[in-house]
Amino acid sequence: MERAVFVYTTYPSAVEAEKAGAAIVGQRLAACVNILPGMISHYWWEGKVERGEEAVMIIKTRASLAGRISEAVKASHPYTTPAILVLPLEYVEQTYLGWLLAETAPAVAP
Repeated sequence: MERAVFVYTTYPSAVEAEKAGAAIVGQRLAACVNILPGMISHYWWEGKVERGEEAVMIIKTRASLAGRISEAVKASHPYTTPAILVLPLEYVEQTYLGWLLAETAPAVAP
């Protein structure tokens, strides 16, 4: 059976994250997205330390869709270099996994 993964990314605002998340779920690339507003980030950018307020988005999907999600995020993301991290999950409760798989489209080779 296919594995589930989380795809972690951030957006400059909850509004932008919601718009992107709704599109990803609407295309059945993910069964669910969670948006957590109010994160504060400190990071290096172009030679100096920056501070930003962001919203975290955790995308719950099939492992085989991670590449398509990465492309969808990059295509509409306002950042030049968005964080896109695919996190394997050690365990997913079987009923939840069944729901996640049923609500996402199987990956199709281009």
